[in-house]
Amino acid sequence: MPESSSQTHLLAYPFPSSGHFIPLIDLTNTLISRSINVTVLLTPSNQTLLPTNHSPLLQTLLLPEPHFPNPNQKRLFNITIFMRQHHYPIILNWANTISPPPTAIISDFFLAWTHHLAADLHIPRLIFSPSGAYSLCISLYLWRDLPQNDNAEEQNYVVSFPNLPNSPAQPWWQISTLFRDKRGEPEWESHKENMNLNREAWGVVFNSFVELEQGYIDHVKKEFGHERIWAVGPLLLASGSTESDAQARGGSSTVSCGDLRGWLDSRANGSVVYVCFGSRTFLTTTQMEVLTRALELSGVHFILSVREQGTVPCGFVDRVRERGMVIEGWAPQVVVLGHRAVGVFLTHCGWNSVLEGLASGVVMLTWPMGADQFTNEKLLVDEMGVAVRAAEGTEEVPDAEEFAKRIVGALGRTEVRVRAEELREVVGGAIKKGGSSYNQLDEFVKELNELKNE
Repeated sequence: MPESSSQTHLLAYPFPSSGHFIPLIDLTNTLISRSINVTVLLTPSNQTLLPTNHSPLLQTLLLPEPHFPNPNQKRLFNITIFMRQHHYPIILNWANTISPPPTAIISDFFLAWTHHLAADLHIPRLIFSPSGAYSLCISLYLWRDLPQNDNAEEQNYVVSFPNLPNSPAQPWWQISTLFRDKRGEPEWESHKENMNLNREAWGVVFNSFVELEQGYIDHVKKEFGHERIWAVGPLLLASGSTESDAQARGGSSTVSCGDLRGWLDSRANGSVVYVCFGSRTFLTTTQMEVLTRALELSGVHFILSVREQGTVPCGFVDRVRERGMVIEGWAPQVVVLGHRAVGVFLTHCGWNSVLEGLASGVVMLTWPMGADQFTNEKLLVDEMGVAVRAAEGTEEVPDAEEFAKRIVGALGRTEVRVRAEELREVVGGAIKKGGSSYNQLDEFVKELNELKNE
């Protein structure tokens, strides 16, 4: 492979899902800009997510596409088992023949079995966390202390986290289903093993920034017992990804970027509500009915991004055609959020969306559905004051009239908006030369370069 002056060679192993893959690729772009050789371990379905004009310092190793022999097991479990069984020997054989040899491996939070692969290669393994430090703190606590709810009917049973900063607590129904479901069964035991192996990692890299999660980053350092914890995000901004890169990664859409920008140009500053629930979240029929009715009642200008055709109630598009746009398929989210006309982002609180919202300085209306999203919501609403709760899962959804009032209220010149705009400046400063994320990335690169001399 082409070699940089440093001879440092990092293996980057993403989980094969766009929300995990793209930020790790953005990290590799920042490392390459600092002369680190990187090999990305990828599968055929993710090849299109890799920039076509990437540096010669970025190489790839194509691995078999995961398939799911047992449809009764969850997708995550199926994928990780397949990767461990089928990718492990391929990577091991390849790594023993490549020059320069791998210096370290950085793998997704879900791929903790690579701890064993790293041991076979006699190199350290780092965790790449596509979620924030707060979320990791919650996971570390859950899988170490194993709290349980003995009454399955009591979904409001409260789980407390007294040793974490601010002593947060969450009702049982907001805890990740990976922890709540199938306790003691093979899938659950696999996730438990995954977390225990993650605790053995040599280091952790977060797609976050110190000013957002200082207390939780410090807590992770205490949990791991060392200082090799780096917050280097938001990586989308730090990597210098372009709009064309985003489009290449996105896929098909019913609206072009040009038409979308033209529509936004005709709207007043801060007057548009952008609604998107990420690449993997489906709203139920009832949730979609409440959402679209609220948008209709609110009278606001809006863009609604939906994953597939046919999910929007019949007649809705025609009734709101003069003030609303519905995008089916991929939406250029960074382009939309960065436009002066967008003032509010109704989001499921996935971590990538959280960072993009913070970087744009918009007010976020939160509607978390699962995974780390409830934790992210607490960070945004309760601690940072840059968001307002709209709904939560299927448990706490207001009626359409109340929902409409929350949408309208978020567009005003509120304290939340002022705080969101202030934090936007902090985000921009973090990735600039001399900023917290820029400096932490330099420290990370220094540690990597020192590894090759050991």
